[in-house]
Amino acid sequence: MDDDEAIARSLGGDLGAYEALVARYSVLAHRTAAMLGAGDEAEDVVQEAFVKAFRHLSGFRRGAPFRPWLLRIVANETHNLTRARGRRSDLAVRLTAAPDTRPPDDPEGAAVATDRRARLLEAVRGLPERERQAVVCRYFLQLSEAETAEVLGWPVGTVKSSTHRGLARLREEVGGELA
Repeated sequence: MDDDEAIARSLGGDLGAYEALVARYSVLAHRTAAMLGAGDEAEDVVQEAFVKAFRHLSGFRRGAPFRPWLLRIVANETHNLTRARGRRSDLAVRLTAAPDTRPPDDPEGAAVATDRRARLLEAVRGLPERERQAVVCRYFLQLSEAETAEVLGWPVGTVKSSTHRGLARLREEVGGELA
């Protein structure tokens, strides 16, 4: 069942159809909340976002993509959380759903890669909030510029400029390791 069918069936009272949407987008929603600053409270943010999405599903523009609409709700809930906390939360980044527990074929290469990843993530954490949000959406969540604009509620030009500035800062911070 695709998103449009699941939405139509959900609007008709089929909770199983909405559960299918929750199952489909839950991991991405958690990653989005965590990367935008929810940290340990990502579960609460995502749960609230799915509840709000369900309550406002009748206002969803039929035929529009569901993913950016949902992620906009997640981003708004995350923003509300971090604003309510009154401080910037640590960025809890998980690049993969489950860590690879197999021993690496190249232990030295794996150690270097782990160090580079840690330095990059630390540099991303240090970006100004708008640049961090743009970089996270574009490169960690792999959203298009248009989807990022929709999720963050910004004009596409703001997404482009914030992404450009964020990447420039990251290049200064970690050098040629981004290539």
